[in-house]
Amino acid sequence: MVYIHSWQEFQDAAEALYAKSPDKARYVVKWKSAEGKLVLKITDDTTCIKFKTFSSIFLNRFEALNLSLIQKMQNRRKEEQPKSIGEQPTPPVEPVAESTAPAATIQSAPITSGVSKKKKPKKKK
Repeated sequence: MVYIHSWQEFQDAAEALYAKSPDKARYVVKWKSAEGKLVLKITDDTTCIKFKTFSSIFLNRFEALNLSLIQKMQNRRKEEQPKSIGEQPTPPVEPVAESTAPAATIQSAPITSGVSKKKKPKKKK
């Protein structure tokens, strides 16, 4: 495990490590409130890089790195590249939402009146 002391180096190395092996990469965040320490770690089982700080200045940078990695980690399909110069790629097909189903197939629960069960009377002692 290697601690990187420069934030920019850590951010570049973390994004490069994820890009190299997105299926194996793991990103861990540890906050130790008693010590006021933030530790970030990203690994792909062969390479492990860490960054630690006691400064609250890095919170905005940490948030930006999280957003960047989350965007990369989202499960999105790659768009097909055009096969020839004039051909346009086909857009991915989205599943049909349930709300577009015909009204005849939608069943609703029976409507009940506001009648509630009777309460048992309390026993007197």
